[in-house]
Amino acid sequence: MQLVTCRIGLDDTDHHEIGCTTERMQDLIMHIIEQTDCEILERRLVRLWPFAERRTRGNGALGALLKMPIQQKELLIQICNEWFSRMLSIIEQYPKSEFAPSPCLLISFEPLPEEWYWQTVRGYVDPEERFHQATKKNCEIIHSDSKFGVVGACAAVAWSPREQSTWELIAWRQDSRIGKKRVLSKESVQTLETEHPRTFMNRDPTKGNGIIAPRTPCPVLYGIRGSSESVVNEAHSWLQKRNDVESCHSFASHITNQLSDDHIESMHSGTVTSMPSETKGGHAFTRVFSGISSEKIVAFAETGPINRTLRKLIPGDRITWGGLTSPDGAIHLEKLRVNDYSPRILGRPVCCSRTMRSAGKGQDLRCLKCGKTENKRWVCEGPESLSGLLMGKWMEPSPSNMRHLSKPISHIEKGTR
Repeated sequence: MQLVTCRIGLDDTDHHEIGCTTERMQDLIMHIIEQTDCEILERRLVRLWPFAERRTRGNGALGALLKMPIQQKELLIQICNEWFSRMLSIIEQYPKSEFAPSPCLLISFEPLPEEWYWQTVRGYVDPEERFHQATKKNCEIIHSDSKFGVVGACAAVAWSPREQSTWELIAWRQDSRIGKKRVLSKESVQTLETEHPRTFMNRDPTKGNGIIAPRTPCPVLYGIRGSSESVVNEAHSWLQKRNDVESCHSFASHITNQLSDDHIESMHSGTVTSMPSETKGGHAFTRVFSGISSEKIVAFAETGPINRTLRKLIPGDRITWGGLTSPDGAIHLEKLRVNDYSPRILGRPVCCSRTMRSAGKGQDLRCLKCGKTENKRWVCEGPESLSGLLMGKWMEPSPSNMRHLSKPISHIEKGTR
């Protein structure tokens, strides 16, 4: 029996009142398995450009690789079309909003260019252009009135996992529990880190909150991230055996591009050229010169230590930064390190609790009370005296304010996933 690999991509099915693209892909795969002889080779969760139009909070697309008999290709396409029509009819029962879903399901029996992924994770891709490109690649594209979802669907298929790619196991809730408060104790999430140390991003130690469960009324119970499929599967089994954790309806492990920094082309170093400014909401920005061009860097209030550090920078400070360039050209910081500080001038020396004064041009400084004199000089403050500013130390947002794509400093320093 001749076998063929089928690649499926799904994106933009989220509605603010119902559903989740992860759960919809799970439902589709179950329909395919029930009616064909397909074998699941791989499930993918692929995060995309954070500035994309109409993006959802996580801005993720789903992908799957299936091995199937070549004679069942037409049957699979028929199943996908029928499933898509049913899904669309359910979505259309709910009120349309400004960001109504624009679902797209893509089926390809050949690999797609990996550059399609890189284009989609680092910048804007025109849906019409990508649709025509995919059509030329003989992809089967099932879509709603708009073709917006084709961009993410193509990226999920085009992405190539790497050895250091991370995994996320997603568990979905029982239908009767959706919309109700999740049962997932704080203790269970805290203990998860110690019992399964190769999982990560389970909680935010700066706030004492667990971050594996969404706070929206979606079908997802939790998502466990880890370094391998076996790691997240074992952690899930451990959670499900506890009495203080809600039983799930189903679950699946996905290889992901999370914690990869794929959205950032490179790190940059340069010199601060202006005093920081503050905007409404506590956001701050300044300008830096990288040796080639002048850039505006922005630190939002949510970036925590990055924001606080940027506010204390002055012209002459040398820094290294990583972040995402927004459509307006500003760089939104995700990582920051101070390499060297310019001296902070405090003033003239103090004597007898008073600032010493110059006696005139070419003259020494003099204490007006006791008459003591000194050579002219300024008193400066070094970085060791600047509260919260640690030279050579990387700073990043807290885990709950970190992008899915951002690679934590701890992973970079250890050189591990």
